[in-house]
Amino acid sequence: SRPPHMTMMMPAAAARMHPRSAGLTLRVRSHASRPALRVRAQQQQQEQFDCAGNGGASTDMRPELKEAITTFIQENKVVLFMKGTRDMPKCGFSKTVVTVLNNCSVPYETVDILADDMLRTGMKEFSQWPTFPQLYVAGEFYGGCDITVDAYHNGELAEDLEVAFNE
Repeated sequence: SRPPHMTMMMPAAAARMHPRSAGLTLRVRSHASRPALRVRAQQQQQEQFDCAGNGGASTDMRPELKEAITTFIQENKVVLFMKGTRDMPKCGFSKTVVTVLNNCSVPYETVDILADDMLRTGMKEFSQWPTFPQLYVAGEFYGGCDITVDAYHNGELAEDLEVAFNE
């Protein structure tokens, strides 16, 4: 489960989700010449994420947040949850993974986890991975910066991306 509140930039593919049934509000917004959707769960989180009390993982992610993240990841072959945007990364690790993906010449979506604290903490729980960036390929968590860079250098990332785009 994920935190109950989420803001994330998503492409139009996410509009196929049924936002009203999930209690979500979608607003179209322009982002780097591509339309995007801003998804925000309307309900407030009842408990704050407690890093000290439970080892950095929350256990109360709201179903609508989990569903929105899952849908977005499944509808896009490659998704990078990162600090900042692809055009303006806000950390060196995020910039490194953007460079790797650009070098692979594949289409990919990015989500700025700094835009919303609930999304940031929710993604840590969703992936069971404590740091960012977080790369998803073909609906599966792939890894962070080090794993992605290692896979890029040994050729595994190119193979995995080829499989993902040929499914």
